[in-house]
Amino acid sequence: MYQQTKKKLVVLTGAGISAESGIRTFRDSGGLWEGYDVNDVATPEAWIKNPELVLRFYNERRKNVAAAVPNAAHIGLAALEKYFDVTIITQNVDDLHERAGSTNIIHLHGEIFKMRSEYDASIIKEIKDDIQVGDRAADGHQFRPHIVWFGEEVPMMETATKVAYHAEIFVVVGTSLVVYPAAGLINYVAMEVPKYVIDKSIPSLPAMKNLTLIEKPATEGVAELSELLLMMA
Repeated sequence: MYQQTKKKLVVLTGAGISAESGIRTFRDSGGLWEGYDVNDVATPEAWIKNPELVLRFYNERRKNVAAAVPNAAHIGLAALEKYFDVTIITQNVDDLHERAGSTNIIHLHGEIFKMRSEYDASIIKEIKDDIQVGDRAADGHQFRPHIVWFGEEVPMMETATKVAYHAEIFVVVGTSLVVYPAAGLINYVAMEVPKYVIDKSIPSLPAMKNLTLIEKPATEGVAELSELLLMMA
Protein backbone atom coordinates (compact mmCIF):
# COMPACT_ATOMS: atom_id res chain seq x y z
CA MET A 1 0.00 0.00 0.00
CA TYR A 2 1.34 3.43 -0.95
CA GLN A 3 2.21 5.61 1.99
CA GLN A 4 2.52 9.32 1.45
CA THR A 5 5.91 10.76 2.41
CA LYS A 6 5.75 12.57 5.72
CA LYS A 7 6.20 16.33 5.56
CA LYS A 8 9.39 17.76 7.05
CA LEU A 9 8.42 19.49 10.30
CA VAL A 10 11.22 21.51 11.87
CA VAL A 11 10.81 22.85 15.41
CA LEU A 12 13.11 25.41 17.01
CA THR A 13 12.77 25.31 20.80
CA GLY A 14 14.10 27.60 23.50
CA ALA A 15 14.03 28.10 27.24
CA GLY A 16 10.26 28.62 27.33
CA ILE A 17 9.53 24.97 26.62
CA SER A 18 11.65 23.76 29.53
CA ALA A 19 10.54 26.52 31.91
CA GLU A 20 7.33 24.60 32.58
CA SER A 21 9.50 21.70 33.76
CA GLY A 22 11.13 24.00 36.29
CA ILE A 23 14.33 24.76 34.40
CA ARG A 24 15.13 28.46 34.50
CA THR A 25 17.52 30.54 32.41
CA PHE A 26 19.40 33.75 33.04
CA ARG A 27 16.78 35.67 31.07
CA ASP A 28 14.32 35.10 33.89
CA SER A 29 16.20 37.43 36.19
CA GLY A 30 17.94 40.24 34.34
CA GLY A 31 21.26 38.61 33.50
CA LEU A 32 21.45 36.36 36.55
CA TRP A 33 21.30 32.60 36.12
CA GLU A 34 20.26 30.92 39.38
CA GLY A 35 22.02 33.75 41.22
CA TYR A 36 25.14 33.77 39.03
CA ASP A 37 26.23 36.48 36.64
CA VAL A 38 26.48 34.79 33.24
CA ASN A 39 29.82 36.51 32.62
CA ASP A 40 31.22 34.60 35.59
CA VAL A 41 30.05 31.15 34.51
CA ALA A 42 29.19 31.03 30.81
CA THR A 43 32.10 32.54 28.86
CA PRO A 44 35.56 31.30 27.83
CA GLU A 45 37.03 34.09 29.96
CA ALA A 46 35.18 32.80 33.01
CA TRP A 47 36.60 29.33 32.42
CA ILE A 48 40.16 30.67 32.28
CA LYS A 49 39.63 32.86 35.33
CA ASN A 50 37.84 30.42 37.63
CA PRO A 51 37.24 26.90 36.30
CA GLU A 52 36.18 25.69 39.76
CA LEU A 53 33.26 28.14 39.81
CA VAL A 54 32.23 27.26 36.26
CA LEU A 55 32.29 23.54 37.02
CA ARG A 56 30.33 24.04 40.23
CA PHE A 57 27.69 26.03 38.35
CA TYR A 58 27.21 23.38 35.65
CA ASN A 59 27.32 20.56 38.20
CA GLU A 60 24.34 22.24 39.88
CA ARG A 61 22.56 22.67 36.54
CA ARG A 62 23.13 18.98 35.78
CA LYS A 63 21.44 17.99 39.04
CA ASN A 64 18.52 20.34 38.28
CA VAL A 65 18.00 18.84 34.83
CA ALA A 66 18.24 15.28 36.15
CA ALA A 67 15.45 16.06 38.62
CA ALA A 68 13.20 17.66 35.99
CA VAL A 69 10.73 15.73 33.86
CA PRO A 70 9.46 16.38 30.32
CA ASN A 71 6.21 18.35 30.19
CA ALA A 72 3.24 18.12 27.84
CA ALA A 73 4.96 20.32 25.25
CA HIS A 74 7.98 18.00 24.97
CA ILE A 75 5.68 14.98 24.83
CA GLY A 76 3.37 16.62 22.30
CA LEU A 77 6.23 17.36 19.90
CA ALA A 78 7.51 13.79 20.21
CA ALA A 79 4.03 12.48 19.39
CA LEU A 80 4.02 14.40 16.10
CA GLU A 81 6.67 12.00 14.77
CA LYS A 82 3.81 9.61 14.01
CA TYR A 83 2.55 11.99 11.35
CA PHE A 84 5.56 14.11 10.34
CA ASP A 85 9.29 13.83 9.71
CA VAL A 86 10.23 15.88 12.78
CA THR A 87 13.56 17.52 13.51
CA ILE A 88 13.95 19.39 16.78
CA ILE A 89 16.54 22.18 16.79
CA THR A 90 16.93 23.20 20.40
CA GLN A 91 18.79 26.00 22.11
CA ASN A 92 18.38 24.11 25.38
CA VAL A 93 21.15 21.99 26.88
CA ASP A 94 18.78 19.67 28.76
CA ASP A 95 17.70 16.22 27.58
CA LEU A 96 13.96 16.64 28.03
CA HIS A 97 13.22 16.24 24.31
CA GLU A 98 15.09 12.92 24.33
CA ARG A 99 13.29 11.70 27.42
CA ALA A 100 9.94 12.71 25.93
CA GLY A 101 10.61 10.44 22.96
CA SER A 102 11.84 12.74 20.19
CA THR A 103 14.39 10.91 18.05
CA ASN A 104 15.97 13.57 15.83
CA ILE A 105 17.41 16.44 17.86
CA ILE A 106 20.05 19.05 17.07
CA HIS A 107 21.50 20.71 20.19
CA LEU A 108 22.78 24.12 19.12
CA HIS A 109 24.24 25.11 22.48
CA GLY A 110 25.59 21.78 23.69
CA GLU A 111 24.40 19.18 26.16
CA ILE A 112 24.54 19.29 29.95
CA PHE A 113 25.12 15.52 30.23
CA LYS A 114 28.28 15.61 28.14
CA MET A 115 31.78 16.93 28.76
CA ARG A 116 34.66 17.51 26.39
CA SER A 117 38.35 18.24 26.35
CA GLU A 118 39.07 21.93 26.77
CA TYR A 119 41.65 21.53 23.99
CA ASP A 120 40.08 19.11 21.50
CA ALA A 121 36.33 19.65 21.07
CA SER A 122 35.98 16.27 19.32
CA ILE A 123 36.82 14.37 22.52
CA ILE A 124 33.38 14.10 24.12
CA LYS A 125 32.20 11.86 26.94
CA GLU A 126 28.87 11.43 28.70
CA ILE A 127 28.70 12.61 32.30
CA LYS A 128 25.86 12.11 34.78
CA ASP A 129 27.68 13.16 37.95
CA ASP A 130 30.01 16.08 38.65
CA ILE A 131 32.99 17.26 36.63
CA GLN A 132 35.92 18.03 38.91
CA VAL A 133 39.11 20.01 38.40
CA GLY A 134 41.66 17.33 37.53
CA ASP A 135 39.27 15.21 35.45
CA ARG A 136 41.21 14.80 32.24
CA ALA A 137 40.32 13.70 28.73
CA ALA A 138 42.32 11.18 26.68
CA ASP A 139 44.51 14.01 25.37
CA GLY A 140 45.56 14.93 28.91
CA HIS A 141 43.58 18.18 29.02
CA GLN A 142 40.93 19.17 31.54
CA PHE A 143 37.33 18.19 30.82
CA ARG A 144 34.93 21.13 30.52
CA PRO A 145 31.14 21.17 30.07
CA HIS A 146 30.07 20.36 26.50
CA ILE A 147 28.31 23.73 26.33
CA VAL A 148 28.57 26.54 23.78
CA TRP A 149 29.41 29.58 25.88
CA PHE A 150 28.74 33.20 25.00
CA GLY A 151 31.39 34.33 22.55
CA GLU A 152 31.99 30.85 21.12
CA GLU A 153 31.04 29.58 17.69
CA VAL A 154 27.96 27.38 17.32
CA PRO A 155 29.28 24.23 15.59
CA MET A 156 25.84 22.79 14.73
CA MET A 157 24.60 26.00 13.16
CA GLU A 158 25.43 24.99 9.59
CA THR A 159 23.53 21.72 10.00
CA ALA A 160 20.56 23.53 11.54
CA THR A 161 20.51 26.08 8.72
CA LYS A 162 20.28 23.32 6.10
CA VAL A 163 17.45 21.66 8.01
CA ALA A 164 15.54 24.94 8.26
CA TYR A 165 16.05 25.58 4.55
CA HIS A 166 14.37 22.27 3.67
CA ALA A 167 11.50 22.60 6.18
CA GLU A 168 7.96 22.13 4.87
CA ILE A 169 6.51 23.34 8.18
CA PHE A 170 8.51 25.47 10.64
CA VAL A 171 7.61 25.97 14.29
CA VAL A 172 9.19 28.11 17.01
CA VAL A 173 8.39 27.23 20.63
CA GLY A 174 9.42 29.13 23.73
CA THR A 175 12.18 31.37 22.43
CA SER A 176 12.37 35.15 22.32
CA LEU A 177 14.23 34.98 18.98
CA VAL A 178 16.91 37.36 20.23
CA VAL A 179 19.79 34.91 20.74
CA TYR A 180 21.78 34.77 17.51
CA PRO A 181 22.65 32.94 15.40
CA ALA A 182 19.74 30.64 16.34
CA ALA A 183 17.19 33.44 16.04
CA GLY A 184 18.09 33.87 12.38
CA LEU A 185 17.04 30.34 11.41
CA ILE A 186 13.51 31.44 10.58
CA ASN A 187 14.97 33.63 7.83
CA TYR A 188 16.18 30.52 5.98
CA VAL A 189 12.68 29.05 5.78
CA ALA A 190 11.03 29.35 2.38
CA MET A 191 8.40 32.05 2.02
CA GLU A 192 5.59 29.64 1.15
CA VAL A 193 6.22 27.37 4.16
CA PRO A 194 3.68 27.57 7.03
CA LYS A 195 5.32 29.05 10.12
CA TYR A 196 4.07 28.96 13.71
CA VAL A 197 5.43 30.86 16.71
CA ILE A 198 4.38 29.73 20.19
CA ASP A 199 5.32 31.81 23.21
CA LYS A 200 3.55 33.20 26.25
CA SER A 201 4.83 36.61 25.14
CA ILE A 202 5.20 36.75 21.36
CA PRO A 203 8.42 38.56 20.38
CA SER A 204 8.50 41.35 17.81
CA LEU A 205 8.86 39.70 14.42
CA PRO A 206 9.53 41.03 10.94
CA ALA A 207 6.65 40.81 8.49
CA MET A 208 6.53 37.39 6.84
CA LYS A 209 4.01 35.32 4.93
CA ASN A 210 2.20 32.22 6.24
CA LEU A 211 2.84 33.10 9.89
CA THR A 212 0.54 31.95 12.69
CA LEU A 213 1.06 33.31 16.22
CA ILE A 214 -0.03 31.28 19.25
CA GLU A 215 0.45 33.43 22.36
CA LYS A 216 0.28 30.76 25.03
CA PRO A 217 2.68 28.87 27.30
CA ALA A 218 4.43 26.02 25.53
CA THR A 219 2.25 23.25 26.95
CA GLU A 220 -0.98 24.91 25.83
CA GLY A 221 0.51 26.18 22.59
CA VAL A 222 1.84 22.80 21.45
CA ALA A 223 -1.56 21.24 22.11
CA GLU A 224 -3.18 23.86 19.87
CA LEU A 225 -0.44 23.45 17.28
CA SER A 226 -0.97 19.69 17.19
CA GLU A 227 -4.64 20.14 16.41
CA LEU A 228 -3.82 22.52 13.56
CA LEU A 229 -1.08 20.33 12.11
CA LEU A 230 -3.04 17.09 12.23
CA MET A 231 -5.51 18.64 9.83
CA MET A 232 -2.57 18.99 7.41
CA ALA A 233 -1.05 15.55 7.92
